[in-house]
Amino acid sequence: MTDRIEAPSAAAMWDTRNTGKTLKRLAGVLILCAVTVAAQAASNQKRGAFLDFNYYPYMSETKNDNFLTINAGAKLGHGLSYFSLNNFGQIKGTAGAPDQNTFYTEQNLRWAFSEELPLDLTLQLNFRNGANNDRHRLGVRWRLNDTKAFADFFKSVGLVYAINLHLVQFDHEDPYVWQIEHAFNLKLPALSDRIYIAGFVDHTFNQDLPDTFPARPIVGEVQAGVRLFDQLHAVAEYRINEYRRSDVDNLALGLQYKIVW
Repeated sequence: MTDRIEAPSAAAMWDTRNTGKTLKRLAGVLILCAVTVAAQAASNQKRGAFLDFNYYPYMSETKNDNFLTINAGAKLGHGLSYFSLNNFGQIKGTAGAPDQNTFYTEQNLRWAFSEELPLDLTLQLNFRNGANNDRHRLGVRWRLNDTKAFADFFKSVGLVYAINLHLVQFDHEDPYVWQIEHAFNLKLPALSDRIYIAGFVDHTFNQDLPDTFPARPIVGEVQAGVRLFDQLHAVAEYRINEYRRSDVDNLALGLQYKIVW
């Protein structure tokens, strides 16, 4: 999955003083993913967890987009669930500058506070390489496919769909920035149980951006996957990132391996 916030400045990316902090932060994020999922796996109750590894050797336009994505998720019990995405990329250096490894991660903790309501309270922590660009959000997630009025329809078409309203944002920007996140997963059993389509669209509002940017920029991905054997999938991923001023669209092709328990 692609980076879901605007690209950092060149100075932030190439500032070697941040290298140690970036590596420590990245190590901490990956340890958090591993510990959370491992803790669920060790639980006596089988609640469900997964890890998937996505490698994209081909990208049509933006060659420095993320080439590796690791997603993790687990149901923790008591209405709590965890999900993270972790993107890794590399920006080729120019004369006198080395290649720059980049990362972006979202760590999500969700609490379904009522068994009667299809709603979750959400905490999302965003971390990335560079200085002064971490971002954290509080919000409410509506699981439309678990809503009684719509449940039969969503089940009949094999669609899981949720809307996350990020109401409060904590970072260096205006506190009134807010976001709507759409996420979906579509199975196609009538066509083949090997095929899926999944993705997200993030729509950000009230952000102070240059005049050359859209007023309400969109970042999104749609991934189509075909299971080859076991849990190995061939994937094609369409990406859009309106924070980029050139090569807004990108197509990535690769492989995904998923571990589920």
